[in-house]
Amino acid sequence: MSRIPDFQTLMLPVLRAMADGKDTPVHVVRERVAAAQHLTEGDLREMLPSGQQPAFRNRVAWALSYLLRAGLLERVRRGMYRLADEGEKVLADPPRRMTIKYLKRFPAFVVGKAEKLSNSLTPEEALEAADLQLRKALEIEVLDRVRKAPPSFLEQVVVSLLIAMGYGGGDPAMGRVTGQAGDGGIDGTIKEDKLGLDEVYVQAKKYANNNSVGAGELRNFVGALVAAHAQKGVFVTTANFTVPAREFAAVSPKRIVLINGQELSRLMVRYNVGVRVRDPHRPPILIKGIDEDFFDQG
Repeated sequence: MSRIPDFQTLMLPVLRAMADGKDTPVHVVRERVAAAQHLTEGDLREMLPSGQQPAFRNRVAWALSYLLRAGLLERVRRGMYRLADEGEKVLADPPRRMTIKYLKRFPAFVVGKAEKLSNSLTPEEALEAADLQLRKALEIEVLDRVRKAPPSFLEQVVVSLLIAMGYGGGDPAMGRVTGQAGDGGIDGTIKEDKLGLDEVYVQAKKYANNNSVGAGELRNFVGALVAAHAQKGVFVTTANFTVPAREFAAVSPKRIVLINGQELSRLMVRYNVGVRVRDPHRPPILIKGIDEDFFDQG
């Protein structure tokens, strides 16, 4: 669980970080707030779900933004802030916790028609949370569909997924489903080069969620790889793997990658196997921000 306070909780610490009334660079503001909140280096490295920006940096930026809009801070120049008179008055008699609702008492903030936020997420975090919720729901539905399909369908899904991930150079002709009676435990193969000198062998097991693939099945798979003179294998299941199975794969003389049901559905959604953009004509959502260089030319 994240130890970083939400951006509304950070507003008062951000204001206090400039209590001396001096012009303060934003990086110093972050350092003072981090120290006051007893955040570790690990906390400061924590990223937003998208992995595009540190969560602490994002939340401090939004705290600064709302304090500016309420007139409690002044922006001296790019990346430099100062406590405003209104902010000094607030610090003389501060609330226990500063929120957007609290900021609405300041005329400058009301005139700005601030957004109504129903929780303590920054706008980026709200978008990412919604994206994550939709993606997780889709992954659950994808896995459910695969489980309800015939075993042969799973074999084709796995080969298509590996091709989509770039195996075989992304050429569908380099992958084939081989699963049938007497297949020796091999359900599919992916040629990594056009001459077929190096191949990835695949086994797929369609199990219910409460079942698991054991070490014995992996031993059989390794035996099939040995018989085929293969070095690499991918074992996929719609369920999970037991601890002994994972331990066996880790020390196996053959290189084996294990993909359980949760990982399978995640990869299918990521590489657009069995899913597609619902409305391709709808423009994507682009998150825009102020171009500081443009406004600081003069």
